[in-house]
Amino acid sequence: MASMQTLSDSDRRLLARWALECAERVLPLFDADTSAQAEIRDAVARTRAYSAGEGSTAEEISKRLVAVKAAKAATTPAGAAAARAVAQASAVAHMGAHALGAAAYAVKAVSLANKDQPELVADEIRWQLTQLTDRERAALRLLPPLGADESGPLGPGLLSQGILGSTIREIQERIGD
Repeated sequence: MASMQTLSDSDRRLLARWALECAERVLPLFDADTSAQAEIRDAVARTRAYSAGEGSTAEEISKRLVAVKAAKAATTPAGAAAARAVAQASAVAHMGAHALGAAAYAVKAVSLANKDQPELVADEIRWQLTQLTDRERAALRLLPPLGADESGPLGPGLLSQGILGSTIREIQERIGD
């Protein structure tokens, strides 16, 4: 049985748009060598195409870790978080729950880049929520609460900890508003 975090192909394509919106907002924080920058740009282009109904899910799943590797070349922690936001958006083709990971890493990037302005974290989450369409909110509501299902990214792993976890919990709490 597929994980409840997977969602349907149409819901994943729908959520890829929002996830990429969140990631692209912080992408200017990413600085790395030319090769890593090209890999991130390619992941953005593929995710955009996937969200528009183009490309195969299988092909996107096979390439979802390219941006993760590119994130390791970032010159700053904020840049690495921005690249991981792109990686999470790219991985939405694999599991819809990665959309929340993209939003959370974007918030982490903002936090790391603005340590003296913690209010920007709340501003970023607020902005992300305003970018959701009604259909995207409905798709996100299909996901289990963070920590309730171990068979995907919303399990007890990295996304459940620190600012990533608090961001996802806040988004999940507020999408019902």
